[in-house]
Amino acid sequence: MAVNIPGIIAIVVFYLLILGIGLWAARRGAQKNPDGPESEDVMLAGRDIGLVVGMFTMTATWVGGGYINGTAEVIFDPAQGFIWCQAPFGYAISLVIGGLFFAKKMRAAGYVTMLDPFQQRYGERMGGLLFIPALLGEVFWSAAILSALGATLKVVLELEINTAVIISAAIAVFYTLFGGLYSVAYTDVVQLICIFLGLWLSIPFALTNPLVTEIGNTTLTRLLYTPVNASVYNRTFNETETAGWYGTWDTTYTGVWIDFALLLSCGGLPWQVYFQRVLSSSSALRAQALSFVAAFGCVLMAIPSVLIGAIGASTDWPETSYGKDPAVEGEAGLILPLVLQHLTPTWVSFFGLGAVSAAVMSSADSSILSASSMFSRNVYKLVFRQKASEKEILWVMRAAIFVVGALATVLALTIDSIYGLWFLCSDLVFVILFPQLICVVYLQFTNTYGSLCGYIVGMILRLCGGETIIGLPPAIKYPYFEESTNTQLFPFRTLAMLCSFITILLVSFITERLFQGEVIPMKYDIAGCYSPDRAQNGPKATEVAMNDAGYPETAFPADGRYTPYDTSKL
Repeated sequence: MAVNIPGIIAIVVFYLLILGIGLWAARRGAQKNPDGPESEDVMLAGRDIGLVVGMFTMTATWVGGGYINGTAEVIFDPAQGFIWCQAPFGYAISLVIGGLFFAKKMRAAGYVTMLDPFQQRYGERMGGLLFIPALLGEVFWSAAILSALGATLKVVLELEINTAVIISAAIAVFYTLFGGLYSVAYTDVVQLICIFLGLWLSIPFALTNPLVTEIGNTTLTRLLYTPVNASVYNRTFNETETAGWYGTWDTTYTGVWIDFALLLSCGGLPWQVYFQRVLSSSSALRAQALSFVAAFGCVLMAIPSVLIGAIGASTDWPETSYGKDPAVEGEAGLILPLVLQHLTPTWVSFFGLGAVSAAVMSSADSSILSASSMFSRNVYKLVFRQKASEKEILWVMRAAIFVVGALATVLALTIDSIYGLWFLCSDLVFVILFPQLICVVYLQFTNTYGSLCGYIVGMILRLCGGETIIGLPPAIKYPYFEESTNTQLFPFRTLAMLCSFITILLVSFITERLFQGEVIPMKYDIAGCYSPDRAQNGPKATEVAMNDAGYPETAFPADGRYTPYDTSKL
């Protein structure tokens, strides 16, 4: 297999651009701390992200390799189409919900990570337990990004996809070590510009390619090309008319559509990668405004991917240099790089593919940094090593970067569908963390007992529903279960989330009445929810942080340091 030398040159140029921006940003951040970086500065960039950079990095929270490749994939896939392209709209809605109900409260309270309020309310160990689904979400998201980048490099450089993913992961991990959120935020600016220019430059050339039918004519019907003769030199194809790129609505799958819509809209919210941007904003109002801007940016940045997916569905693929139909060959996940490679001039494809490759590579560091930040602070420091020094925390964070990168690489190599990874990213986050986030922010009576029981109920119900992507068979067959395809047609994820939420409320309410009414002696309050010592730093402290944050008497200091409350103010 010949190596594509011009393609390598294009990739290297764009990689160097991203790396250069990252190093410059890291140096810029270091100049603000001549005595050396502190862990919170690395995680939150000193809470000094500007307005323009903030808009770019908040939008880039979701717009990356998985986003642009996955959107094009589902539009092109004849079994799905635009009707099933839920992620761009779902994540945009989640950003609006975050801006309306969570961003202002979380930023005003001065937290450092998303897990801080959980550990204040429910204790350090419960916060560590909640770290598990948060970690899995970030790892799955990183895997989606690496899978997308590996697919692109396979097309451009003609590398075997496993090799491409491993190389991509190594580059992402190496880059992440150079700086914290300063580097991530500034490379996000370059990332979005590369995506916007690279894709829009390619679209006019692809649309006007003589092998592409007018995309308006393939909205409802299209042709699939199934090979009849497997000979390499003389392949013939059957042309089969099927659904167009708009897709067809089957009422049988209404429950599945609703389940995924709620999963993306609500499950796209409780992510450290999102709250890291919220908490790094210079003010609570700016954090709120950036969420709304990013919601618009998500929809806007999905447009070129939708067009490329439609172009792919309108192409006579056997007549291209590719010589086969990606939909028939099971390569729908490669449709975006395939369109750029085979339907545009060489110089355009190199620019487009190089820019997209560099852009999705810069997305990986964001999720890896988020997961390592939560581990080093909320697990290592607050659970195991409360007296750990800043230098020690920084080294733990760097070690965590390697571990998270390795886990993401394994998933990227073992799961084929980028869009499948995309949904899997939000699954456990939606079922477990979303109801927990509502409770810790708005329902002050909830406690550790309710949180733990809700966690267990949500986890069990979700796992018992099965997951075809990872080969997990269903232990519970919900109503309308489809035996022939082994598919849950009932919105069981939403049911598991609601059951988890109700469990938190009921158990918290019952235990509160039992302990405060002295039905159960206080000595059995093993979680310390109602003991005098816990009352100073537990639920009451969190309530003050959420409701009165922003006032000098109760808010965290202006520099954002995570310090104990003056209990005389409670």
